Amino acid sequence: MQARNKPVNELMNIGTTVAKRLREIGVHTYDDLKEMGAAGAYMRISANHPEKNMPVCYYLYSLEGALNEQHWGALSKETKQTLLHQINRQN
Repeated sequence: MQARNKPVNELMNIGTTVAKRLREIGVHTYDDLKEMGAAGAYMRISANHPEKNMPVCYYLYSLEGALNEQHWGALSKETKQTLLHQINRQN
């Protein structure tokens, strides 16, 4: 299990740019990300940067992988479909 207050830049799958964009939306720690959820964070980042293409593998799947301490590519097909459904339902 992740340390509750572990900074986002120390989470698996989270690089410099993603960490910066997470902080821009008020997500600073693992707990912040867990509270918002991967889909919620992805949608807020996308809304914050409408001029950017936010690839789901670099953002949505990476965020979910960070919450589960696994590489984003190891997420199950079902998990990926659920995440896509969550963001598509909100659009």
